[in-house]
Amino acid sequence: MESGSSAAQKLTTAHGAAASTAVGVGVQVHQSYKLPDFLLSVNLKYVKLGYHYLISNLLTLSLTPLTAAVIFKAMHTTPDDLRRLCLHLQYNLATIVTCSALLVFGSTFYILTRTRPVYLVDHSCYRPPNSLKMPGQMFLDRMRIAGCFDESSLEFQRKILERSGLGDDTCLPESMHVLPPIRRPTMNAARKESEQVIFGALDNLFANTKINPKEIGILVVNSSLFNPTPSLSATIVNKYKLRGNIRSLNLGGMGCSAGVIAVDLAKDLLQIHRNTYAVVVSTENITHNSYRGTQKSMLIPNCLFRVGGAAVLLSNKSSDRKTAKYKLLHIVRTHRGANDKAYRCVYQEEDEEGKTGVNLSKNLMAIAGGALKTNITTLGPLVLPISEQLLFFANLVFNKLLPNNKKIIKRGYIPDFKLAVEHFCIHAGGRAVIDELEKNLDLEEVHVEASRMTLHRFGNTSSSSIWYELAYIEAKRRMKKGNRVWQIAFGSGFKCNSAVWEALRNVEPSENGAWEDCIDMYPVKIV
Repeated sequence: MESGSSAAQKLTTAHGAAASTAVGVGVQVHQSYKLPDFLLSVNLKYVKLGYHYLISNLLTLSLTPLTAAVIFKAMHTTPDDLRRLCLHLQYNLATIVTCSALLVFGSTFYILTRTRPVYLVDHSCYRPPNSLKMPGQMFLDRMRIAGCFDESSLEFQRKILERSGLGDDTCLPESMHVLPPIRRPTMNAARKESEQVIFGALDNLFANTKINPKEIGILVVNSSLFNPTPSLSATIVNKYKLRGNIRSLNLGGMGCSAGVIAVDLAKDLLQIHRNTYAVVVSTENITHNSYRGTQKSMLIPNCLFRVGGAAVLLSNKSSDRKTAKYKLLHIVRTHRGANDKAYRCVYQEEDEEGKTGVNLSKNLMAIAGGALKTNITTLGPLVLPISEQLLFFANLVFNKLLPNNKKIIKRGYIPDFKLAVEHFCIHAGGRAVIDELEKNLDLEEVHVEASRMTLHRFGNTSSSSIWYELAYIEAKRRMKKGNRVWQIAFGSGFKCNSAVWEALRNVEPSENGAWEDCIDMYPVKIV
């Protein structure tokens, strides 16, 4: 098997066809390494898992009208009705015990399994100041002055930038604007970047929602590669003087899909702790994790990752339904870490010179495609209309049962997810994954517009990119009441995670949003 370095070197050969930007941390791979065709195979066990989730929810929902009917009947029962019932049952003790036991069991089961709704009150994406913008040529000039890279490495990064889909308005932290460039970034500089991003997003969130920070009962922060002590969650508690009994958690090392994981964790905590708010903060740090070596498979993140972060306010208060933007419908998480190749396809390590970076395997696209196929196969039964489910299931059964030479339909049937959701937020990790998902899911240009424009304007902002994309849809005033939006994110490990939300009203863009100063310029044509 070829190493990640040799695979990356193919990109610079004379025959090398254009490199394409991929998923997660934005790997560049040869055109032969791209997402597999989802139509070729679908694993039945993941369909079963999706239907298991569906049936579990239906069982809970079926008890709701039964409980309501019992309560309604009890409210309209007169004393004469009760006397007649007692006379009828006084000689039938077995019936009384059985009915009572069924009522107690049904009520208890419903109370214990009922999922409390989780609302997204608002979200805020950090908008870096114009002083942090770094066009591609300026970036290359800074890299040259730094003296860490040879001409081959600089030329490789130039080619990556040309094909990346990033515009000239993406931003890098202050530490990378300093002249002469800092060869070894300090912890203080890294902290300054994280605080600038996190506090900027939170200040705007609190201003827009008018929420007192002391009302927050749950705080979940995710940052994959920068995890100082005290933690970033502790930094937030200290800055906003949050209450002493806050449930504070800090997630690290979970890659670009950690934003959905953080929301899932907050959702579970909101099922336990009633009448409270949860804040999820998703960010990453460029200062602390820029690679200063020459191994090409580790240089790619330098070209694609940019400054960004998001803060999300969730609530389980029924009173917030009137003012919240969205209701959380489903979260489906897929983890392929048991497979050795999947586990190591995005791997932080030292190069031959002892410089730390993230090594990207040539198998990344294939692994990401497998994880995505598993994820959407599980999600399908939860969101697709019955007509699409029947077509999908019938095709799957025919292809599984009939011999290869007698298959009626030789290619699998991929359901039309456009019938289930109106908006798509595909992690803006790179251009290739957006292109491949557009093709494999048979999406239209408008469905991937938010992802492409986010990559162009803000670059790969790791786990926060799906929130910049949602903000783009809102800024374009496309989110109408009842619309569903599907967020898809990828991360090291290897993971693919999905979240589906439903708009509770016609959603207007938040004040001082990330797109406020440039939304009229988009969409732009990306060459």
